[in-house]
Order: sequence, then structure tokens, then C-alpha cells
Amino acid sequence: MSLDMRMKKAVQRSQGQRLMNARDRTSAYALSQDPTLSEKEKEDMRKVLKERFTAGARPMPATVQGLAALANERIEDAIARGQFKNIARGKGKNIERDYTASSPFLDTTEYFMNKIIQKQEIVPPWIEKQQELVKEAQSFRARLRNDWKRHAARVIASKGGTLEAQVKRAEAYAAAEAALNPKTPNVESLSEIDNEGRLSQLTVTESKSPPSDPSETTITISEGLASEAHAAGPQGSRADQTLSIKTSTESPPSSNSQPTPTPPLLAPFRDPSWQSLEHAYHTLAITSLNSLTRSYNLMAPSLAKKPYFNLDRELRNCFADVAPLLPAEIRSRAQKPEK
Repeated sequence: MSLDMRMKKAVQRSQGQRLMNARDRTSAYALSQDPTLSEKEKEDMRKVLKERFTAGARPMPATVQGLAALANERIEDAIARGQFKNIARGKGKNIERDYTASSPFLDTTEYFMNKIIQKQEIVPPWIEKQQELVKEAQSFRARLRNDWKRHAARVIASKGGTLEAQVKRAEAYAAAEAALNPKTPNVESLSEIDNEGRLSQLTVTESKSPPSDPSETTITISEGLASEAHAAGPQGSRADQTLSIKTSTESPPSSNSQPTPTPPLLAPFRDPSWQSLEHAYHTLAITSLNSLTRSYNLMAPSLAKKPYFNLDRELRNCFADVAPLLPAEIRSRAQKPEK
């Protein structure tokens, strides 16, 4: 009897079939090593592995009906082994619904791109530029107000007199500032893209104190679609959600219970020498902010664009914001212990 000693060519399998077989073997082996299985269940698993991976095992079905039958068989085997006993059950359990997946107005490619962006927590470039612009503007305004408050309190206190006379002088300047340069509401708008892909706008408004209670400040936070806020204009607010917060500061008790006479109205306190000395820095800062604003407006949609900065407007707002704080600043500087 002659034997054919020639080497036979192995059956070529595609890369997908090899990966599928390797994954199937790995998952089956992991299930067989599960410590929660009994000895009988492990023995049944070994039999399944032996039947599946021996040379005479049945091949992967090539039809949809065959695949469905194989899937049902494996599901029934898993149920018999108790693989589904520890699955959380109940309404809404392990279910994550995405209502935009079946939207006829959203392209499939755009939908999957949005999902990838959300999972990776990626924001559009103009949102990142907006955050940079807001941070730089807040830093400049905070430094501008801090510098002016320190300088104005020092100059007013240097004019002499007792502490109460200095405080009354600062209060007179604050009254003149409120009459001739009233404090305008501070409005800050931030744009973002919600989970449904719509452009929403968050607006924070700090209203000026009422004349009856100068220590009270109202902060209004409103959120809505940017298109509705743009249609309503600066005077109207058609926000979906609005929150108002009232804050108040306690004024120091007066040593004299009798009402003090109102001093004559002065001109608002200004120091041209300070403005001239700081003009170079102020101009450079405003130029830098306007450059950031220009870059942001070139990327942002029309509904989210921001106005440019103006040095005179920033100084007027600074003077109006700092003037009511000068009496307390002078009193704090006088009562601060010497180093």
C-alpha cells in the first residue's frame, strides 16, 4: 500500500474567520473557568468545547437561517447554564435611548460623528476660543478694578481728616458717581451646544442696586436657545429657564444713631495722572482682547458673536463698580494692623 507523502496545502481562512474563531475560543474558555459554575456545569462546558473545536465540528453556517438557529441554540445553552441570572431587570435598566438616531433630518454620517465627538468630549474650536476670551476679559477687568480701588482709596485718604471724614468723603464721591455715571447691568453671555446639537445660550445679568436698598444686588441667570435670545433682542428674554438670586451686604453699624446730613454733591472722583500712567497697559490689553474677539467672531456662528471692547466704556464701568466700595476699602485700610 503506497502512501502519499506529499505535503497538502492547508485550507486558507480569511482574517475575519481566524479572529472570530479566536474570540470564540477565548470566550468559551473564560466561561469554563468561571468559579461560580458547578462541576456538572463545567463538565458540560468541556463537552461543548470538545464538540465545537474538534476536527469534525460543524462549520459556521453560511445562511441567515443557519446563523439564527445557531444564535438561538447558544442563547438557550446560556440560559440553561444560568448566564442571565445576574442581569439587572426592570423598566429603564441598561437602556440608553438616543432619540436622534431615527431622526429623518439627521444624516447617518453626521449622527455618528456627533456621537464620537460627545464620547471624546471634544468641543468646537470656537467654544475653546470663547472660553479663552472670557477668561482674559475677566482677568483684565478684575485687575483694572483692583488697581483703581487701591489707588482711589489711597488718594482719598491722603487728603487728611479723621477716619469718619475720609469715609464720608468717599461716600460723597460714590453718590456723585451713582448720579452722573450710573452702574449699568453686567451682562455675560456664553454659548454652548446641547446634547441635541442645538446652539444654546447662557446669560448672566447683574442688575444695579435699587435706590431704597443700595446693598442689594440681583443676579439673573437665564438659559435658552441662541436663536430665541437673538430674536428677543437685548431688551427681551425668551429663555427656557430663569433663575434670580438676590445678595445683600451688611453695612457697618454707625456710631451715631442720628441721621447724618447729606454732603453736597461732588464731581465723580477721577485721577488723570493715574489714567495717563496706566494708559499704555490699558491700550495694550484692549488691543489683545479685540484681537481675541476678532478670532472668535471669525469662527463662531452669527448668533454667538460678541462685540468688541472699548477702553472708555471699560473705564466708566470700572469707576461705577468701584465707587460704592471705596468707603469700606478706606475703613479696612485704616483698621489693618501694621506689619
